[in-house]
Amino acid sequence: MKILKYKKKRNGQYELQLESGEVLSLYEEVILKFELLLKKKVDEKEKEKILLCNQEYDVYYIALKSLKSRFKSVRELRNLLLNKEYPQEYVKKAIEKLLQQGYLNDKSFAKAYINEQMITTSKGPRKIEKELLDKGVSSSIITEEISIFTMEEQVPKIEKVANRLIRSNRSRGGFVLRKKIVHDLQTLGYDISIIDEVLGRLDFGDTKDIAKKEYDKLYRRLSRKYSGRELEYKIKEKLYQKGLYYED
Repeated sequence: MKILKYKKKRNGQYELQLESGEVLSLYEEVILKFELLLKKKVDEKEKEKILLCNQEYDVYYIALKSLKSRFKSVRELRNLLLNKEYPQEYVKKAIEKLLQQGYLNDKSFAKAYINEQMITTSKGPRKIEKELLDKGVSSSIITEEISIFTMEEQVPKIEKVANRLIRSNRSRGGFVLRKKIVHDLQTLGYDISIIDEVLGRLDFGDTKDIAKKEYDKLYRRLSRKYSGRELEYKIKEKLYQKGLYYED
């Protein structure tokens, strides 16, 4: 089958027009490997080999493009390629090649991911560790790299989250508010020891105004059903559940 025309494309690939009317879009490496710029024709058997080789390079370049858009762990990249239903053999070769070239490296990925999360989010070290484990990074690498997230780095983040929750609080006070803040900070991935240390230095503010508003709200609602001492008891019970105390 004769090769009638060669055309170099902007993306570095070549278009080969065959006498059958078929157009092959091939990577430069494939062109060079099969010496297609020198040949005048290819048979069906060779064409099949050429297309398989081109698909192998296709997997590699798609993987490389994906890494350029966002750094990924080995597991993330493997799953991405397999989800595109590329042959496992080609996926394996692409990953091995990228590892050798240094484009793919779980240690570098973990370091970059931790730094990004520290700068852009309120997440604590435990949550970041869990996310890295889910991305397939080994626990030994995570333990080594998470050490950059020191206590000195964590304290201002905990203070910022806690103060925001205190300011935005409209219906809780005392131990209930503190319990919620502790829960939220633990969910974000901070250890209870450092949470307790930081919260011990914070001012939870005067809850008197909050208690008054909650008291009035409860009075309006509960007075439809209760009165006298029973009404006062029910109101105080509800306030206590919110960590509030109010005495008129």
